[in-house]
Amino acid sequence: MTTTTGGGRSRPAGMGDVAALAGVSHQTVSRVLNGSPHVREATRDRVRAAMATLDYRPNLAARALVTRRSGLLGVLATGLPHLGPSAVLAGIETAARAAGFTALVGVLDDDASQVDPILTSFAAHRVDGIAVIAPYPWLVDAARAAGDAGPVLVVADAATGAVGSVGVDQAAGARAAVSHLVARGLTDIAHLSGPPGWIDAERRIAGWADALGAAGLPRGRLAEGDWSAECGHAVGRAWIADGVPQAIFCANDVMALGLLAALREAGVRVPEDVSVVGFDDMVGAAHLAPALTTVRQPFAVVGSRAVAALLAAVDGGPAEHHTVTAELVVRASTR
Repeated sequence: MTTTTGGGRSRPAGMGDVAALAGVSHQTVSRVLNGSPHVREATRDRVRAAMATLDYRPNLAARALVTRRSGLLGVLATGLPHLGPSAVLAGIETAARAAGFTALVGVLDDDASQVDPILTSFAAHRVDGIAVIAPYPWLVDAARAAGDAGPVLVVADAATGAVGSVGVDQAAGARAAVSHLVARGLTDIAHLSGPPGWIDAERRIAGWADALGAAGLPRGRLAEGDWSAECGHAVGRAWIADGVPQAIFCANDVMALGLLAALREAGVRVPEDVSVVGFDDMVGAAHLAPALTTVRQPFAVVGSRAVAALLAAVDGGPAEHHTVTAELVVRASTR
């Protein structure tokens, strides 16, 4: 939207127009644009609504001169073919945009040699801070090293000392899933894990084992997966041949999808013959046959907290470590 000057000429809406429409001060609009935590959420929402109504576009060049910031946040990411990393990236991009920043994304092909060139590109663009979506321990180490050059935050279930972190408590989510099965009297609980070398996969294995140990139960069968439905189908067929366990905890919903197909093809009933639990609560999990019990990861919350913690570090604050809780969602695939 444009506004009209005294001479009848139209001009793009400015911060003063936003402030007037929202009923706040010019300084409050500036704080919202800069992602300041010192603004009430209701006020922030009102300012953002006014910006949308006026189609307000910040003058990034002018703001950079005043704040000595570029308005850019670098995001180093890998593993994007899989739900977790891609959903976290989407959450960060959305939260960055809401805070008045633009996410500059560098994508790795699981190749450590690509880290330095991407970080060099971020430096050339004078990004204000860097978020590293780190599915692997080696990428967490790379983030720690990059922290010497400026504000860096790791998005992973891995506290990193001087470098901030935000991540879902994967082990706790797995414990909740297995404890749910134990509470239903099931004692033979197998696990189809994610691939070795993934932080989330290792944490979920640990949570599965911890919950069984706490219940005084032995570890059931463990198969290494690769996050794919094809893998879930293949492991399901193998376990059917060996004798189906009472329950199977899958490290993600996609593998559970393939597993359910294998069980259905063999005439094994879910949950009457075997209970199945997934992880992630992917789109459509509630509409599988049967509807899948799973552990929901709040990806939007992770993205929002990651951006807030990174901007706090950009403002000179200490490294923040945030752990986000996953939620067990009980549906028809567990008896």
